[in-house]
Parts: sequence; C-alpha cells; structure tokens
Amino acid sequence: MKTKDKPTLPANQDRETPAQPEDQLALLAAAGEPASSHLGARLRGYFLTGLIVVGPVAITIYVVWWFINLVDAWVKPLLPQAYLPENYLPFNVPGVGLIVGIFGLMVVGALTANLFGRTIVSYGEMMLDGMPVVRGVYRLLKQIFTTIFSKSGTSFKRVGLIEFPRKGLYAIVFLAGDPPQEIEEKIGGGNPLITVFMPNGPNPTTGFIVFVRASEVITLDLPVEDAAKLVVSAGLVSPEHQDTVRKLAEPKPLHEEEPVV
Repeated sequence: MKTKDKPTLPANQDRETPAQPEDQLALLAAAGEPASSHLGARLRGYFLTGLIVVGPVAITIYVVWWFINLVDAWVKPLLPQAYLPENYLPFNVPGVGLIVGIFGLMVVGALTANLFGRTIVSYGEMMLDGMPVVRGVYRLLKQIFTTIFSKSGTSFKRVGLIEFPRKGLYAIVFLAGDPPQEIEEKIGGGNPLITVFMPNGPNPTTGFIVFVRASEVITLDLPVEDAAKLVVSAGLVSPEHQDTVRKLAEPKPLHEEEPVV
C-alpha cells in the first residue's frame, strides 16, 4: 500500500526555528497560560507609565495656574482700570498681576538699597515698634524671611543625620544654625551645640526643633532638594532611583521562561 509522503521543509529553513512574535499568543495558550493575562499586564504597565509621565506635569500646571490666578486676584484690583489689558483685548490676560508684582518688588528693593529708601524703612519700623502685637509679628516674620533668603549662612543648606528615636536608628535633619546663647550655656557643657530641624514625613512643614551636640550630627553631601523629596515621599523616592519612568516604559516580552532551579 502506498504511503503518503510527509511534507518536507525548505532547505533554508531549520526545524529549530523559534516561533515568530505573532505566534507567541498561540504558544502561550497551548502552554496553558492565558494570553489575556499577559496582555492585561502589558496594558497595565502602559497605563502606569502614562500616569507617571502625565501626573506630575498636570499637577505642576495646575499649581502654577492657581498661583498666577491668586496673585492676579490680589494685585489687579490695585491697578487703575486704564492699565488693564482686558479693556483693550477681547479676552482675559493671565499673569498681569504677577508681572506687576515682581516689578514692584524689584522697585522696592532698588529703593531700599540707597540711603533714602533705608531711611523710609527705618521710620516704618519705628512706627511698627510702637504697636505691641504687630511689633512681635513683624519681627518674627522679618527674621524668618532674612534667614531663608540670606545669601550667607548655613540655614537649611545642609542635611545631616542624628540618632533618633534610639541608638542605632537615624533620622534625617536639616541644619538650622547655632542655638541661643542661653541654651548653649545651660545644656552644652562646654561642647558646641547646633540647632537642627527634624521634619515629619510626608508633611515636612511639621517636625521637631532639636538642640544636639555638633559632634553627634553626621553631615551628608545629599542636596536639600533630594532630602526633601525623600521626606515627602516617605522614603519611596531616592536619588538613586531617577530612571523609574525609563524602566517602566521599556517594552516587556510577552513571555519569559523562568530559570530552572
């Protein structure tokens, strides 16, 4: 009886040729692994990648837009109506108040830099010193602004570690400068002290002011911005993990064989 000849492969095609990408779904189904789960994982990765890329941009735009509108709401009512661009244009122009506010601050700074401006500021401070409640608030705010925006000094320009809440555990702190002389005399014991601010995560605006010996502070080369990110993210974001978006955006194969143990 004549047997049917088996089909032969072309000479240039090997029997061990791996499956093409379009056949991977069929191979996964034949292996008992549903292709829908792998497709769902890939779609989920695309969604998370898009969320990581679009989320910060959208929130940044929203915050900037909110700040511009807030400044416009404060400054625009102070401007004469004849100088508002809305009177000459058929649409609202955002940011006019912000531009005028920045220009006004520059003018005040230029006037204060000379003798005439400093004299006016001195008379204004003398008037505020005569008001009991206002005097304390003004002095506190002036000291805070001077400390934050001063070009000299080390306030909140360095990051360190102190042992907290017990020996062997460490907490991030921001170096805030020297403590008051009375505190250093009573608890320093001849050792120099330093004032540090230990923030609470994920809200760095709250925390503790700690007076600690300078020898017990471990200073770090970590920038203040990176330390703030570490605190706000509750330790999830660190300087070594800046390529998260790039790694998530890399396409993953539909199926990867697990190593045989």
